[in-house]
Amino acid sequence: MKILLIQTPSVEGPSQERVYPIGIVTLAGCLKKAGYEVVLLDMNMETDPYGTVKTRLMDDRPDIVGLSLRNIDPLRNKTSSLIPPFLVTAKMVASLLPGAWLIAGGTGFSLFPERLMTEVPEIHYGIVGEAEHSLPLLISSLGRPPLLPGLCLRKEGRIQIIPSSQKLDMGCYQPPDRSVLDPSLYAEINSYVPAIGIETKRGCPFHCAYCVYPKLQGSHIRCRTPHAVVDEIELLHKEYGIGRFHFTDPIVNFPENHLSDICNEILKRHLKIKWDGFMREDHFSLENAVLYEKAGCECFSFSPDGLCQESLDILDKRLTEQTILKAADIASETDIISVYHFMVNVPGETEKTCNKGLRTVEMLYDIHGRKRNLGTIVLNNIRILPGTPIERLALDTGVIGSETDLLYPTYYNPRPFDSFRYRLEALHLSSNILMWQGVK
Repeated sequence: MKILLIQTPSVEGPSQERVYPIGIVTLAGCLKKAGYEVVLLDMNMETDPYGTVKTRLMDDRPDIVGLSLRNIDPLRNKTSSLIPPFLVTAKMVASLLPGAWLIAGGTGFSLFPERLMTEVPEIHYGIVGEAEHSLPLLISSLGRPPLLPGLCLRKEGRIQIIPSSQKLDMGCYQPPDRSVLDPSLYAEINSYVPAIGIETKRGCPFHCAYCVYPKLQGSHIRCRTPHAVVDEIELLHKEYGIGRFHFTDPIVNFPENHLSDICNEILKRHLKIKWDGFMREDHFSLENAVLYEKAGCECFSFSPDGLCQESLDILDKRLTEQTILKAADIASETDIISVYHFMVNVPGETEKTCNKGLRTVEMLYDIHGRKRNLGTIVLNNIRILPGTPIERLALDTGVIGSETDLLYPTYYNPRPFDSFRYRLEALHLSSNILMWQGVK
């Protein structure tokens, strides 16, 4: 039985930052282990993605085609969507190979499984959440599958969705089988985030009001052993020449001792690599920062999100302004670049909170000015996603209505502060250029 797994477009065009698709590569390894013949196609790496899909379908004639939808849209305040390319790909598969089974999954699909299966009746099954166990079992029982965790199926004219699994033992995690997709093809293709991801844990215990990580991965943290994580890094470094990595965890430095143990293992093996990941400010100390730098960290990515205490509280970040500035102070003493992500025009925005936000940007540049190690400040409006507190608040305040289609880009950005992001961007851009040019 031949299986073709396709990573559908997750970026806008080949010039955008692309990432190695560890999700479907991992699943390909699980299917190979179960005895299936598996090939993989990442449409993001093709100059003619749909033409390549057609060629692969016609040449390989797979019995099963799996489509992975990683992102529903590009975010970054954009109004374009990645849903149409997914729909086109699904319909192309169904048209060219009407006898093949079509299965959908991925993070984006997991957010809107019922809607997408309704939109594309050609999809036979879907899987939401973790699929390492469910997908091989589904393929072994196509046509009459048991009620597997995360399974989406059509039954009596309705779409039935079985609750997903969030219990995979990460101590038994099988790293992606890189033989199905050469990682060296992705080496150094990005200028911002390293293309090769490493998963050290799943789950997030925090409660950010806009975030879907707890819904997708659960709120209980499940960690891989540091030794296993560094085994994966070492293999990629020595066998494929990969030198830069991105830790894909929602938060890489929580629990603190987990990342510290990973760093100590990297140092113990004398691996000369670079890495980055998203840091939680209240678990970031000078001792941590020194260790991370020694172990190859090249960028501290912070996502405090709230530009002032009022915004932090609304977003349920459980952080203080002082904690954020303290983390910035620590980061500024290193030779590592820092990047900050903030949400703009959050619920409850006022002239007072706007002014405090502008001052926060100024303070971050003051803190990092001596060493000139502030890479950038990313400013976004909140993408409203289903099942989040922000969705409920937006409904309650009339920013969206019950008919609003959240499948497509929908941001929380009501008047009168709907243009505040541009004021912040002007301040950030001028401060950034002047800092890097050494102009006072």
